[in-house]
Amino acid sequence: MKKIWIITLFPNYFDSLINFGITGSALRGERGAGIEIKTVQLRNYTPKDYKGVDDSPYGGGAGMVMRADVLKEALLKGVVQEGNYGQDFKSLLHVVFPGPRGKTWDNSYCKDFASRFSKDDSKDLVFICGRYEGIDERFLNLYVDEQISIGDYILTGGEIPTMAIIDSSLRFFSGVLGNKESSMQESFQANLLEHPQYTKPRNFDGIDVPEILLSGHHLKIEKYQKEESLRVTKLNRPDLLVKKEKE
Repeated sequence: MKKIWIITLFPNYFDSLINFGITGSALRGERGAGIEIKTVQLRNYTPKDYKGVDDSPYGGGAGMVMRADVLKEALLKGVVQEGNYGQDFKSLLHVVFPGPRGKTWDNSYCKDFASRFSKDDSKDLVFICGRYEGIDERFLNLYVDEQISIGDYILTGGEIPTMAIIDSSLRFFSGVLGNKESSMQESFQANLLEHPQYTKPRNFDGIDVPEILLSGHHLKIEKYQKEESLRVTKLNRPDLLVKKEKE
């Protein structure tokens, strides 16, 4: 079974990811995806003579920095030892740090990430959830394989980016979505937004569902939805069309 490890100061952050929704059912083994998520409490790996996982930065500056030695202990004992990966763990684990230096996460990156790590023989994943002003550069250089940014803004920790990366990429793992076509028809596929969706009632506040969608003529419906997808994208995200033209 493929494992996703998360080193964090706040394991309870991930209760909602595990307990609810499509991603939760996949992580609970209810969708045949064969994925297990395991959290590692970083505070369990602090040296006895130190109170915390962080310390003030050398050279001065605001805030605190997460210690490389504590992160290493959590990785080696909480993940490598606990998961029986052995001395050759670097060939079996891929360590991810969500942070501002990384390539920006988008749908294309998401699909590539899923294709790299959804295979049975691919590496297990480890996410490092940073806090405070960041983590010691030496740990980044020695143990982190990939940094990922979810956007040009600052969050208080790496838990939310980690959940976003897991939730969005798991949709491309085999067996997670009930309908294989679902992930291929959503927004950002082919750099277009998804067409508008309608359901019952047929009339809502005086507005009817477009007649074409009630016609039962599948080719005409498909053509209409493609035109609507283009219209909605042009109206709301014209930058996607520019990107589409460049490809």
